[in-house]
Amino acid sequence: MAQKTVRVCFVCLGNICRSPTAEGVMRRLVEDQGLSERFEIDSAGTAAHHAGERADPRARQAAQRRGIALDSRARPFAVEDFFTQHYVLAMDRENLENLEALAKGADFRGRLSLFRDFDPEAKAESEVPDPYYGGDAGFEEVLDLCEAACRGLIEQIRRDGMLE
Repeated sequence: MAQKTVRVCFVCLGNICRSPTAEGVMRRLVEDQGLSERFEIDSAGTAAHHAGERADPRARQAAQRRGIALDSRARPFAVEDFFTQHYVLAMDRENLENLEALAKGADFRGRLSLFRDFDPEAKAESEVPDPYYGGDAGFEEVLDLCEAACRGLIEQIRRDGMLE
């Protein structure tokens, strides 16, 4: 029996701070657990104004200090992504609403949720704050939040039987 590939897409506004950070953290965690072959990990933005750009230099530097590479390029989330991803994870309520609007009434509830819903320590509907207009501490906080939520996501994927 062929093993299922789990497809995860992290989504923020511009796809240059939070979602590429979550993508990098998730890649590192699944690699550390020997699960890289079981996952396709991606990120996207609900807006296209940074398409083709690398992650924000501050995000890359903060991640690099933790041994995490942020190598992806920004891209806009497309309707087709709903059909190819098992998990579409929004960084905040605004981006979740943008994704729901893009879905145009189609039922993607099993795939679409707030990312921090997978963090067992987070309160309901917690968000990953956008560090773009802040200082370096904001990027460190995003890394911490992404790590906690990614660990919870991997555990949920295990509980869902997708890694058997």
